[in-house]
Amino acid sequence: MNPVLSRLRVAAATFGICVVGYTGAILGFAQAVKPDTANGSLIVADGKVICSHLIAQGFSAPQYVWLGPSAVDYGAGGARGSNLSPANPALADRAADLIAAHRGGAAAVPADLVTASGGGLDPNIAPGGAIFQALRVADARGVDPAAVAAIIDRLALRPGGMLTPDRIVNVLVLNLTLDAKRHRLRSQTGFVR
Repeated sequence: MNPVLSRLRVAAATFGICVVGYTGAILGFAQAVKPDTANGSLIVADGKVICSHLIAQGFSAPQYVWLGPSAVDYGAGGARGSNLSPANPALADRAADLIAAHRGGAAAVPADLVTASGGGLDPNIAPGGAIFQALRVADARGVDPAAVAAIIDRLALRPGGMLTPDRIVNVLVLNLTLDAKRHRLRSQTGFVR
């Protein structure tokens, strides 16, 4: 038998098993167990896909909770970091500008609001970063800050269950929840400006 033909058969069998078979099995299992996650965790409004809660969205209006900076300006076309050294003055200047934008009280600004994630597309912040913004968000929405803080606490989760001690909050899901609850919050709390 020709050794080249033998090697091509082994390569084709390996490709079929490792690439096609394994990928198909994992995709089929994911579709059966968690189809929403397998299809990209898409958010649909009015029958149209508007975004995925796995990709960060930039928010800058005062009625929304904000994420930290993004080197890709939250564009999902490609992830990348800023590649700035901690000693680079541009990094310190950016942090100083963000601290000034978040200043609303005497409390220190949480680090995840002034530092970028590795790929620039992380949609989550620590609950402390969201709670830090609750007063500004509640003020802009005309609702009780305690109601906003309660929603933040309810949406905070441990992504690895008991294996991860720290909780995170998905900012897009939080902001969509705040939009959906706005009228109900105003009527329940009686706190309207």
